[in-house]
Order: sequence, then C-alpha cells, then structure tokens
Amino acid sequence: MERVPLGKTGLEVSRLGVGLAEIGYELSLDEVSQAGDVLNAVLDSGINFLDTAACYSISEELIGRTVSKRRSEFVLATKAGHVAGGYDGKAWSYQTVADSVDRSLKRLKTDYLDIVQLHSCGIDVLERGEPIRALQDAKAAGKLRHVSYSGDNEDAHWAVDSGLFDTLQTSFNLTEQGARTTGLLEKAEARGMGLIIKRPIGGGTWARARRGEKTPRGYDNEYLGRAKEMAADGPLPEEPDDPILLALGFTLGQSEVDVAIVGTKDPSHMASNVRMVEHDLPVSKAAIAELQRRWDAHAGSGAWRQLT
Repeated sequence: MERVPLGKTGLEVSRLGVGLAEIGYELSLDEVSQAGDVLNAVLDSGINFLDTAACYSISEELIGRTVSKRRSEFVLATKAGHVAGGYDGKAWSYQTVADSVDRSLKRLKTDYLDIVQLHSCGIDVLERGEPIRALQDAKAAGKLRHVSYSGDNEDAHWAVDSGLFDTLQTSFNLTEQGARTTGLLEKAEARGMGLIIKRPIGGGTWARARRGEKTPRGYDNEYLGRAKEMAADGPLPEEPDDPILLALGFTLGQSEVDVAIVGTKDPSHMASNVRMVEHDLPVSKAAIAELQRRWDAHAGSGAWRQLT
C-alpha cells in the first residue's frame, strides 16, 4: 500500500489506517485470537497506522497481546485525557495524562509511543495547559515521539493555531465537510502537521440514505439526515457503484489528508477496504466536486448542527 509522509513528523504512514475502538468495545479478553486475526491481517495487508485510546475499553490490551512483537512494523497512536480503565483521578489533569501515558506503554507492551493525542478536550482545557505540559514532559522522557491533538471545529482550530502539536486527528467525510470549508485542513497542512482523518466513511450513511435505511448510532443519525438531503439532489456524475468506495475516494481525494482510519473487527471488511484503496482509487473528480457543491448548498443554510 502507498505510504506518505505524516506531515513533518518523519513518519511514513499508509493512506488507510485502522481505528481500534471497535475491537476494544466489542471483543473480550477471551476473544484475543479474533483480535489477533484482525490485527495481523491489517499489518500483513500493508497498513501500518494503528489508532487506539486509553478509553477504548480493552483495545490497548488486545494490541499489546497480539502484535507487540511486530512493533517495528507499525506507527502506534493512542489518546489520553479521560479518566478510564479503573483509574481514579481528574480528567485532563497533568497527573491523569502522565499516568495514562505510562499505563498505555504497559498495556501496549512497548517502550515508546509514536503519537499521543489529547482526546477531544475543549479550548478551556487546552488554554489551561496542564495536559499539554504532561505530554511534552513525557516526550522529553522518551516515552512518546509526537505531541498531538484529536478533535473538531473551534477546538481543532485552536490546536492548529497554537503550534504546539505535531499532528491533528479530525472528522472529515462526504457528510462532514466543515474541516474543508473552514480552512482547517489547509491550515494544518501549511503548518506541517500530519493530518489523520477519523470517520472517513461517515458510518456508511450514503449507502443507507440511498436505500432509505435508518441507523441507530450516535453521530450517524446526523450524518444519515445530511446524506438523505444530499442524495435527494439526484445521482452524482460518474458515481461508483460501491458507496464505501465513493466515501473513501472522497476523503482520500482531499490533498491535505495523510491517513484515514477505518475501524472494524472483521478481517474481510478490512480486506475489502484495502482492495479499494490499492486498486479502485481515485474516484471521479466530478463526483467529488458535486459532493462538495451539495454540502456547501445544504450546510450553508445553517440547519446542520455542529458535531464533536
């Protein structure tokens, strides 16, 4: 799989990464073999970017138990800041973030973390500075290589403008284009930040909108409503038959994007995504341009609420 520089970090990452919230929340420690099947298949396919978090239940433990022996083969990103995993402390405090880094190192069975991201805290927390200093001190101690931020909207703009972070993880997909229209993607690239995209397929809601389906999950409900409005404008020019291909092509077709992370606990789903990225991209520029036009037309009304 094609690899690209992750901003100015010096890291090379596959265009497709894997998000590991799903295996953490939906598998148990008794299902470590299934997690191993997924993660080893991911690495064997050429994907080298693994994204997890201290608060993704047992995700870090499963990574450590299954692929820590292959540590040199992947870029490892985790997140800190929330009180999680039985820890007793205050969210976003210096000590909570510092302890989270140490706990992640143990769970992941590694002696260094490539990227640690503050996990969607607001501007008020960022301005206080405690969690940022905790990551900076952990970096100075050799525990992590890059101090980073994961979040959206005004919080993400603050993180980019601050100049304190090496990478940004933010939401971007065909039903969530605010990072494009507000200049966030362009600004992050101009600062040399690595750009990691979460929710790159928007929960598969384009396909569900086309089929008239409903969806039960959190933010997907908002994405589905947006997709229905956009899809009602008619067929896209040169639209691919596979809506997941369209979604991946839209996100990875944005030049500033380095890596898009997709989560699954099913090796066959990941294999399908890999085939698309390796063999079926890019999608039509006309389709991408029309999706951008539709977003601008519909979101411009101000009716779509801001998500985090």
